[in-house]
Amino acid sequence: MCGRYALYGPVSRLRERFSANIDELAADFGPRYNAAPMQLLPVVRQRPSGERVVHLLRWGLIPGWAKDETIATRLSNARGETLAEKPAFRTAYRSRRCIVPASGFYEWKAIPGGKQPYYIQPANDELFGFAGLWERWTSPAGTPIDTFTVVTTEANESMRALHERMPVILQPGDDNLWLSRDTTPERFGQLIAPCPDAMLRMHPVSKAVGNVRNEGPQLIDASSDPQSQ
Repeated sequence: MCGRYALYGPVSRLRERFSANIDELAADFGPRYNAAPMQLLPVVRQRPSGERVVHLLRWGLIPGWAKDETIATRLSNARGETLAEKPAFRTAYRSRRCIVPASGFYEWKAIPGGKQPYYIQPANDELFGFAGLWERWTSPAGTPIDTFTVVTTEANESMRALHERMPVILQPGDDNLWLSRDTTPERFGQLIAPCPDAMLRMHPVSKAVGNVRNEGPQLIDASSDPQSQ
């Protein structure tokens, strides 16, 4: 699963990594070390023309058929194995795929007496590109709300020590395959897989990240005595 992540550094990194233009609102996005569901966060979408644009979308998918937006709290993640079957995801899976940029993400490991958070980041210090889906929902008042979810898959060997699931992390060369409308369902299935272990490095961090109100670069610092914090 993926319930918290970080995205920091110049917004220009998104343009460079994802070959995308930056929407005016997204251009003002500041560093986020404790990104959580229901927040507005940068997402890469591709227009029919092929142009990629970074927009701010709210984390937690609201399907177009939803009667209200409360369903979003349950749809921050989408199991990759069942995207084509689940009513909440199958339409977006066919035509509204996106990429969620991240500097790293958090996962919690069960330990005696509780859970210990770990920060997982790219081994090459670049940006992750999570496979995502997005939807546009119109509120009863007529207000359009664009939302997204992070696609997950089974954990690779290194992640299994923490959790059985992990985000689908796209290889940079697979960005276009995930966003393109011409990609076949069979090829999509190949992309929904755990990334190589060598792409990741991880370390324990303070339990302060468990509180969504906490922010700042100290959250990703390695904890010298993780179980006591």
